[in-house]
Amino acid sequence: MRHFVFLLLVLLTAQPLLAQKDKPAYQLFTANGKKTSYGKMMKTLSGKDIILFGEYHNNAIAHWLQLEVTRDLGVNRQLVLGAEMFEADNQEPLDRYLAGEIDAKGLDTLARLWSNYKTDYAPLVNLAKERGWPFIATNIPRRFASGVAQEGWPALDSLSELEKTWVAPLPIPYDPELPGYKGMIEMMGGHGGETFPMAQASKDATMGHFILNGFQAGKPFIHYNGAYHSDNYEGILWYLQRERPDLRYATITTVTQADLSRLDKEHLNRADFILVVDEDMTPTY
Repeated sequence: MRHFVFLLLVLLTAQPLLAQKDKPAYQLFTANGKKTSYGKMMKTLSGKDIILFGEYHNNAIAHWLQLEVTRDLGVNRQLVLGAEMFEADNQEPLDRYLAGEIDAKGLDTLARLWSNYKTDYAPLVNLAKERGWPFIATNIPRRFASGVAQEGWPALDSLSELEKTWVAPLPIPYDPELPGYKGMIEMMGGHGGETFPMAQASKDATMGHFILNGFQAGKPFIHYNGAYHSDNYEGILWYLQRERPDLRYATITTVTQADLSRLDKEHLNRADFILVVDEDMTPTY
């Protein structure tokens, strides 16, 4: 009897601990804050032409889910991939790597790879290489965007004809009243920050331009970019819809929260699908 009572006490004491073992690393939500599943999200994405996957660059869950989405969407169908992390003037070495003409060391030598390329983006590039999919370098060369941040749009006027092929067609359309761009000026106190959102727009416009250049009808295009480049249906998406309103778009963003059971109000309508990651998740850098 004593053994039975002791065992019962142990089980009752252990129940709260057992109940806490369910520790999901992430939860998906729709734009209106409704929980959704990976399967339901994939069903929606399968019917889209262009998908913008907004990430936190140092979030391992976002990088893992990018790879899973890409693999699953590419089952028995051709895709086109593209990324902010490759600047347009690095397309040639990227193509040579995909074609097997140079190895990973050669790509590292000839292209300007991000410091977290090997862990976070090489799996996507290698998947494209394995499947024979194009991978598009979509971003404006950083030095050009830096020039715009310092001088505004005139910084692009002095580019050579070759250099202009690595940028969206000039003059780049720009709406300073878009909330995202206005918010950047407000963050800088409204003093000397007028050119900063122009630099952001030069990136958004160029990425949109090369996404559409690389788009092939019937082959979904998945683009990987910092979440701020496509959040709130602005940035890259604004430029895409301006040029091709007929295409079907979807956006995914990444956020972090302490509570995964519901979506915080500040994240509502940030994207078609919101990837909420536990804020205790260790950043990769």
